[in-house]
Amino acid sequence: MAVGCLDRLGAADAETRKRALQAVRAVAAEPSRSFEELVGPLSTFLTDEDRAVRLTTAKLFVALAQSEPATVLLVGDALAERVADDEEFYYVRARCAEALGYVAVDSPAEVTDPGTLADLRIGLSFDEPEVKEKLAKALAYVALGDPDRLRHQVDSLAEHLNDENKLVRYHLCTALVVVGCAHPAKLADAEDMLRERLTDESPYVRGRAAEALGVLTASDVEIESTPALDDTDAEGGETPSFLTDRVRFCRRRVADEYSESPPTGVGTIESIREGTDAVVEEMLSPDEGECPHCGLALPAGGPPMCPRCGVPR
Repeated sequence: MAVGCLDRLGAADAETRKRALQAVRAVAAEPSRSFEELVGPLSTFLTDEDRAVRLTTAKLFVALAQSEPATVLLVGDALAERVADDEEFYYVRARCAEALGYVAVDSPAEVTDPGTLADLRIGLSFDEPEVKEKLAKALAYVALGDPDRLRHQVDSLAEHLNDENKLVRYHLCTALVVVGCAHPAKLADAEDMLRERLTDESPYVRGRAAEALGVLTASDVEIESTPALDDTDAEGGETPSFLTDRVRFCRRRVADEYSESPPTGVGTIESIREGTDAVVEEMLSPDEGECPHCGLALPAGGPPMCPRCGVPR
């Protein structure tokens, strides 16, 4: 019955299609519902002629991927095609990449073939800020699903650690930490860029960079000098525990204080998997007068859109 309704919905006007899909999205957030029979018909709206309908559908799949990633896996190819289409509206591509990221945690091999991984990485150089943020997030979740899939991409990910968007920098640092937990020596390819992030304006990026360097010290790679951590967590005011915990972790790694008892809560794939969503939520709690996405200082009464990244205030 529901499939038949979706078939008839395709003949309705664009506004009706959008409202109906918004209603489905609200239901998709409820884990008690099953959408296995509906994801195929729903995926047809990813290529709808109306841009708003396509975006609503992409957001629907993000919600569904969070509650039913295995179900969204059935239409992973359709989502990947939207990500690969550089003529698609960039918000649609961003949301499709985000949905793939959630699915990749459980099924990295099935949704991140070499072509899709290339689309995610290449987009970091050329895409709109909103898309780059979701591409970086997807790559972090790919790493959480299977660190091996990015073990040969460390240097290419590190190239974008100076992106102007703090969330891009955070997600990529997170991906590198995850890869390093499985293959610590691989982080040698990103060491210089990670050291630069120790002075990042975001304490969360600094924290991930310190965590990555701490992971690197556990490898057999010879590190030329001790990471400059003295001022990393000494900014005054309220320094997030996220940063201080990771600076402490790196210092103890350098001093080889974990030789007998391994660390807990930091420097492990499990700790990142369990905590990264909460960290992003904390990062997006806007400071007064600051863009929650890129951190640009915004004057009171300024424009409704951030002039740097274009995201609504």
